[in-house]
Amino acid sequence: MKFIFVSGGVISGVGKGISAASIGLLLSKRGYGVSFMKCDPYINVDAGTMNPIEHGEVFVTDDGYEVDMDGGHYERFTEIPLSRINSITTGQLYSTVIQNERSLKYDGECVEVIPHIRDEIVRRIEQFKNKNIDILFVEIGGTIGEFQNDIYYEAERFMKRKYGGDLMHIHIAYLPVPRSIGEMKTKPLQQSVMLLHERGIFPDLIIGRSELPIDKSRIRKIAVNAGVAEDLVFSNTDVNSIYKVPMQFYDQKLDIKVLKFLKLKVKSIDLKSWKNLINKIDTKFSKTISIGIVGKYYASGNFSLEDSYISVIESIKIACWYNHVCFNIVWIDSEKNIQDKLATCDCIIVPGGFGSRGVDGKIEAIKYAREHSIPFLGLCYGMQLAVVEYARNVLGIKDANTSEINPKTKNPVVHIMSSQEKKLLSKDYGGSMRLGSWNCKVKQGTKTFQSYKKTLISERHRHRYEFNNLYRSQLENAGMIVAGESENGNLVEIVEIPTHKFFIGVQFHPEFKSRALLPHPLFSSLIKSAIK
Repeated sequence: MKFIFVSGGVISGVGKGISAASIGLLLSKRGYGVSFMKCDPYINVDAGTMNPIEHGEVFVTDDGYEVDMDGGHYERFTEIPLSRINSITTGQLYSTVIQNERSLKYDGECVEVIPHIRDEIVRRIEQFKNKNIDILFVEIGGTIGEFQNDIYYEAERFMKRKYGGDLMHIHIAYLPVPRSIGEMKTKPLQQSVMLLHERGIFPDLIIGRSELPIDKSRIRKIAVNAGVAEDLVFSNTDVNSIYKVPMQFYDQKLDIKVLKFLKLKVKSIDLKSWKNLINKIDTKFSKTISIGIVGKYYASGNFSLEDSYISVIESIKIACWYNHVCFNIVWIDSEKNIQDKLATCDCIIVPGGFGSRGVDGKIEAIKYAREHSIPFLGLCYGMQLAVVEYARNVLGIKDANTSEINPKTKNPVVHIMSSQEKKLLSKDYGGSMRLGSWNCKVKQGTKTFQSYKKTLISERHRHRYEFNNLYRSQLENAGMIVAGESENGNLVEIVEIPTHKFFIGVQFHPEFKSRALLPHPLFSSLIKSAIK
């Protein structure tokens, strides 16, 4: 088994996850078994309790683990499903080591960061050796030089002594072009490599992130100062779609250099499907549709933090490309006057979320979509609020609500499950929601069935509150049917209005199952309806 560690320098957000996913895609297309591990230096046990504005979207795996949004990039690019073993946080490490110490698993040793925390990192990485994987990417979160991620570099240094040429290090850093100078500067990248050297890490391959391609003289300068061959310095320039990054690397033969370094055979590769995707991305289709996303995660009044809804956005893009239509995403702040923006939309999405902030605007958007026959898709919280809106404005239950917003409501059309209520009372918030993949029976003859074309599906969940079955018959008699339910029939998973062009609410998160080469059926059907 081979290991590829990926680090970042200068600033965060340079695309370590995208680069790792892109190289992983190329190697998997060459017939190698690939997987990923993200090492996050925060003390949180998982990403579940973090604010999406601060840290971006929380991605959920099939086995119900809440991970960093890079997990979504890994899966969308490679179609390789992740699980809880694909994520490490410093919080996990300390929790495990302290628990081991309390259980006397260290035989009375003085427990310290080195070796015990370091060895726990190594143990978690090496467990992949039993998973039929050829190459494991280990992405170290943050940037080199940060105190909190030093232990991960120490674990890598320790592993390098053991694995030698079977372990490779790829370093990614930004190459700025200051406006006042108009010249690309390599010194920040050089400095980040020096910080790696100080930790005993010597990168084997350099990727420069920049607005423009790196010229030969700068490649030479980077190579000399980083201590690598010139043909192991690569350029990752700005593109209009992240799905073009794999082709950038392929054109530079980066994947071949990686395989040769790791002494692996360079097998043939078929990128026809990926090239077709790129062609669709670059095509100016004859139609353009506007897709409204009604949410509350924004900064300074502007929806500048798209990472909060990254899987929803990517699912929209992929569905539009495969339905041969251009798109315009309309960001709608649910805490402001939204009527004018809603009127410009060809379809409306209300994504997941928590809490009461912005709820009135979301309900207003759902009502607008229902009354104006605009295709609508409600995701998790969006589905729950669609039930609230219908109960209030069609059934006439004016005080209908979700107990998440009003725990004392007399008509909780959405309520908390008894098992979840106990967890909330004990303030057991982390990793305690209904999480991961659950099967759902789809009712034939519904628009949902027309989308999936099968009666049993599996989708990923992340929520505490559920449709209240006490109101099921009233809602169905009034025209909102249950199109999908859990296998035992106890939980409502999908609602829809059959007389509407397209009005579907789902309790799960279909955006987590969308892939670059395979749009999710619900998003694809939504886009088709919007085109009509």
